[in-house]
Amino acid sequence: MRSNNYRNVLVIGDLHEPFCLDAYLDFCIAQYIEYQCTDVIFIGDIIDNHFSSYHETSADGMGGADELDLAILRIKRWYNTFPIAKVILGNHDRMVMRKAQTSAIPSKWIKSYKEVLEVPTWEFLERYEQDNVQYIHGEGGTARTKCRADMMNTVQGHLHTQAYTEHYVGKRFRVFGMQVGCGINHDTYAMAYAKYGKKPAIGCGVILNNGKTPLNILMEL
Repeated sequence: MRSNNYRNVLVIGDLHEPFCLDAYLDFCIAQYIEYQCTDVIFIGDIIDNHFSSYHETSADGMGGADELDLAILRIKRWYNTFPIAKVILGNHDRMVMRKAQTSAIPSKWIKSYKEVLEVPTWEFLERYEQDNVQYIHGEGGTARTKCRADMMNTVQGHLHTQAYTEHYVGKRFRVFGMQVGCGINHDTYAMAYAKYGKKPAIGCGVILNNGKTPLNILMEL
């Protein structure tokens, strides 16, 4: 039974839907239950937007409409499971918005993330702070450097091959930096750019006891 005195947060790694491993959802559900989580935070890049990439796209991949439709369908699985969640905006999530800015399209013409992805009760944020922990996507570097630069506990994603928690202790402060794993399917065409690099670290994070206890949990493959 969950205690009313503690907040336990499940931190879900980059999904890059529709290119996420099918088993990753069940894995995250299992951690939510085991660690008696009360809150859910998606750490960013819930959608891949491969069709709209600034880099080369696959000539054999889906067109934009088909990819988006499939992503919405797969995100619905996550939404039905975790209807109340914070979602940190990642660089892939912002891609279409960036294209609109490049084309000088006024923001009034653009639908919100909630509308497009059909997730009305999710809250989309650039950054979220709770229990002296900041949750960011992490384009600016690693968690180990960010937590020391800000002198603040930091949880981030973005770097698919990294999953760790490091603690730094000084005379007057103590902070941790956590790199959350991800849920991507390394074998899909959208991940071909990383085909010859390191394999992704498939996992999630939990922040227990009102921000005091960070844990990385890796999925058995």
